Amino acid sequence: MSLNVLLVCGSGASSGFMAANMRKAAKKVGLDYKIQARSEAELNDYANDIDVLMVGPHLKSEFNALKNAVPENVTPILMEPDYYAILDGAAAIKHIQSEVQ
Repeated sequence: MSLNVLLVCGSGASSGFMAANMRKAAKKVGLDYKIQARSEAELNDYANDIDVLMVGPHLKSEFNALKNAVPENVTPILMEPDYYAILDGAAAIKHIQSEVQ
């Protein structure tokens, strides 16, 4: 299954490192995931081209608004602080897999 994944955080800095780690982890297990990171301000530019929206845990209070900004066919996921804090790409990939069937 090919998936387009967009990570959003406040400025896009920490999610850029997370996206890189997730790309490595996905490739390692043979998954065809296109993963990119952008700031939340850029969400509207990408909303119609993604399958999964991953939101940084520090944006938890804005999660519902971000979820409502994407089409219904997009799976919204609030990233867990435990793996986000250590930029664990493999754990983030597992989280996607548990949400997308």
